[in-house]
Amino acid sequence: MINDNDKQMFRDSVDANAPIDKDGVNPKNNQVKKAAFTAYSYITEASLDGSQTIAYAKNGLSPKIIKKMKRGDINHAPSIDLHGLTTVEACESMSEFMYRHQHENFIHIIHGKGYHSGNGMSILKTQVVSFLNQHPQVLAFNSCPDKDGGAGAIFALLKQ
Repeated sequence: MINDNDKQMFRDSVDANAPIDKDGVNPKNNQVKKAAFTAYSYITEASLDGSQTIAYAKNGLSPKIIKKMKRGDINHAPSIDLHGLTTVEACESMSEFMYRHQHENFIHIIHGKGYHSGNGMSILKTQVVSFLNQHPQVLAFNSCPDKDGGAGAIFALLKQ
């Protein structure tokens, strides 16, 4: 037989659980998830050197935030490693990754420097930069400091 303490313990655990997300709303903070970005295009030729430093920011962003990002002075940034992927696989992976982490301030994308490319140009790095330029949620991005991957990785600032 179930006693009153067991019933109360069950009720407390059931009442403490959050409802299932049926319509894309996060019940904890009422943030609506946007659909995954799929309107990107693919590049056919690399235009960036593997050791080239990347920097981009939309007009009006605080220079403090840009400087903080360039120094790698950010608290938390989920990371994705794209080494060994094709440009198509990399775009699909970034789209899914950014969808899952769309409520983060910063993300960390590791693309490598393209040292295995025959001409010294990095096709994957070029594709990542192209993808980030096309993504509507990206406000800024730049190459990481050496401790976070240097020219082989990018920190991106996302619009909230």
